Amino acid sequence: MNKPGPTNSETPLRPWARRLVLAAFSLFVLVAAGAIQLNSILIDITNKLPATPNLNQMPVSVAVVDRSGQLLRPFTTAEGRWRLPVNRTDVDPQFIAMLLAYEDRGFATHGGIEWSSMFRAAAQFVAAGGHVVSGGSTLTMQVARLVEGEPTRNLWGKLRQMVHADQLEHRLSKDQILDLYLTLAPYGGNIEGIRAASLAYFGKEPNRLTTAQSALLVALPQSPEARRPDRDPAAARNSRNMVLDRLAQSGTISLEEARAAKLEPVPKARREFPMLAAHMAQQAVKAQPLARTIPLTIDRRLQDALEHLGATRARRLDPKVSVGIVAADIATGKVLASVGSAGLFDTQSDGFLDMTNAVRSPGSTLKPLIYGLAFELGLAHPQSLIEDRPTAFGSYIPVNFDGFNRGTVSIHDALTQSLNIPAIVVLDAVGPARLVARLRRAYAEPRLPVDTAPSLAVGLGGVGITLHDLVSVYAALANGGKSVRLEDGIAPEPTPKSPLTMPVLDPVAAWYVSDILADVPPPLNGSPGRIAYKTGTSYGYRDAWAIGFDGKTVVGVWVGRPDGAPVPGLTGITGAAPILFESFDRLGSRRAPLPRPPSGAILASNTELPAPLRRFRHPDDDMVARDAAPQIAFPTNGVEVDLGLATGAAAPLFVKVRNGVPPFTFLANGAPFGHAEFGRQESWTPDGPGYVTLSVIDAEGRGDAVTVFLN
Repeated sequence: MNKPGPTNSETPLRPWARRLVLAAFSLFVLVAAGAIQLNSILIDITNKLPATPNLNQMPVSVAVVDRSGQLLRPFTTAEGRWRLPVNRTDVDPQFIAMLLAYEDRGFATHGGIEWSSMFRAAAQFVAAGGHVVSGGSTLTMQVARLVEGEPTRNLWGKLRQMVHADQLEHRLSKDQILDLYLTLAPYGGNIEGIRAASLAYFGKEPNRLTTAQSALLVALPQSPEARRPDRDPAAARNSRNMVLDRLAQSGTISLEEARAAKLEPVPKARREFPMLAAHMAQQAVKAQPLARTIPLTIDRRLQDALEHLGATRARRLDPKVSVGIVAADIATGKVLASVGSAGLFDTQSDGFLDMTNAVRSPGSTLKPLIYGLAFELGLAHPQSLIEDRPTAFGSYIPVNFDGFNRGTVSIHDALTQSLNIPAIVVLDAVGPARLVARLRRAYAEPRLPVDTAPSLAVGLGGVGITLHDLVSVYAALANGGKSVRLEDGIAPEPTPKSPLTMPVLDPVAAWYVSDILADVPPPLNGSPGRIAYKTGTSYGYRDAWAIGFDGKTVVGVWVGRPDGAPVPGLTGITGAAPILFESFDRLGSRRAPLPRPPSGAILASNTELPAPLRRFRHPDDDMVARDAAPQIAFPTNGVEVDLGLATGAAAPLFVKVRNGVPPFTFLANGAPFGHAEFGRQESWTPDGPGYVTLSVIDAEGRGDAVTVFLN
C-alpha cells in the first residue's frame, strides 16, 4: 500500500531556499548580537564620559576688572593657562557668524552630529586612500573633544566624541555649547578661548574685531601650533586667507571685504596681558580666592595714566626711587587709582612692594589737622598771629626745616610756609593725643612706638602712617570735616561702615584749613589756587609727600626708596608735588572747584578779628613764653667733651643756643669768641684740655652759662 504524499503546507523547502533562510536567520542573530554589543559599548562609553561641563564651575583665569568691567589684570589658571571667562555676548557678532559659516552651518538645527558631513568626510577619506580631507566634526563634537582633553585620531575616539556630542546636545542649550567653545578653543601655546587669544594677538577685547582678525581667530583652533602667528606668520596668513576665500564663496562676506582683509598684516608676536593696578589685583585675588571676576573701584583710564606718570617721574629722580599714588572720590570714598610702585618688575626700586600701604614717616603732612583742631577749639583763626621763635618743650626742641625763624607770623603763613615751631606750639595746646584720636576718626591707623603715648614729635613725622591712610585724612578735610572710608573692592564683601559718627573736624575748621592750603605755593609745573595741598619731607630725606584735593577728588603721592635709605635733596616740593599736580592734570572731566565757605566762617583780617583771636595764646604762656631767656642747648653743664686735644688733632667745639632774642654773643671763660646776628650756634677751638666756662648773651642782655671739661 502506498503512503499518502505530503500536503501543500508540508512541501519541503528547496535546498537553496533552506540556505537563504538560514543565512537570513544568521544575519539577524549577528545584527541582534551586534546591536546588543553596540548598545553595551555605547552604555560603557556614556558611563565613562566626563560630567556635563558647567562654565560657572570650570577653572578659568581670574579676571580683575575696573569699575566699568574693563580688564585690569588677568591671572593664569592653576595649570598655567590663559583661559579668560567669556560668553557670546562679549564677542563681535561678525566673528560668531563667520565661525558658524565656516565650521558648522547646521549648528542651530542638528542634534550634535551632522550626518551628511560625516558621510562626506568618510567618502573623502576612502577616496583619498586613508587620508583625512575634511573632518566632519560639528562645533558640539569639537566641544566634546575639548572637554575630554584628548585628540580623536581613531574610529574609537570618533565614536566616543559622537556619543559625547549627543549627550551635550541633550543637556545643554546651543548658547551654552557655543560659550564652551569660545572659552576652550585652543589658540597656540597656553592660550585658550577667544578672549585670551584676542588680547594676546591683537591687544584688545574680542567685542570689536576686524574681518581679518575674525578670520584668523576662526582658523587658528583647527591647527593652533602649526598656525601660531608668533611662530609662523606665513602659515597664519595662509590659513586666514583660506577662511576668507571660503566665506566669500559662501556669501558670508563680500569679495571686496575679503580682498581688503587680506591686506591687513598678521601679528608676529604675542602681546603682554594687561597689568594695571597689579598690587591691588594681587590683594583682591588673595582676598577672594574662589572668585572668577573681581570688580575693583579703579578707573582704568586714570590708573593707566598715573602708572605711566609715576614710572616716568621715578626714572628721572633715581633708579632706586619708587612712587606711590592714590586717588579717591571725596563723596564716596571709592579709590579711582592706586599706583603701588614705579613698576611691578622693577628690581632696582623693589617694585613688588606696594608703597601705598607701607608705613612711613609723614613729615609735615599732619600740620593741617593740627591747626584745624586749634580752629575748632576756638584757640585761633587763620589770621591769628603766632610766634615763630626758638622754643623748648623739655628736652624736645623743634627747629624749622631751613633753620631760620620768622618772628611773628599769621597762622595762615605758618601753614603755607610749613614752619615747624608754630605747629608744635599749637599741637602742645591742642594735645597730641587729640591729634591721634582725630586721625583714627578719619579711618587712619597711626603707628606709635610700642607702649608709648603720643608725643609732640607726632606733629613733625614722629609716627608711622600709610599713604592710603593719609589720603583718607585729607578726604575728610575736603569733605567738610566728615570722615570718608576709602573703598577699593578688594574685600569679598563691602566693609561695614564704622559706627563712629563724630566728625574729624567741624565744617568751619575744615574749610579754614582747605582755604589756607589753596594758597600753598605750587611747584614749577603748577598753577596757584588750582588745588588745596600740602607737602611733607621726613627726617633724613627718606620720604617725600604731596597730598591735595579739589572739589571732587583727593590725590596723595609718596616718593622715596622702599628700603628707607635717604635720597639726598629729595623733598616734598621738588619730588612729590610735581607728580601731584600732573595727576590732577590727568583727571579730565573730574576736575571741580574747591567748595565755598560754610556759614559761620569769619572772613576778616587780623585787625578785624575779635580781640581773643588776634594772637594765638598757648594755655600755658609761661612754658612757651615768646621772650624766654636763652639757654645753651649744647654742650650741657658738667659733661666731658672729647675733641681729640690729646692727639693734637683738635676739632672745634660747637656751642648751640635755644630761646632768647638774637643776635647772640658767645664767650669762653669770659672772652668773646663769636657774634651771631641770626644764627644760633658758634664754633670755638680751645688751646688745650681742661675745664672751660661757656656763656651766651642775647640782644636783651639775658644769658646762660655752662661749665664743661674738654679733652
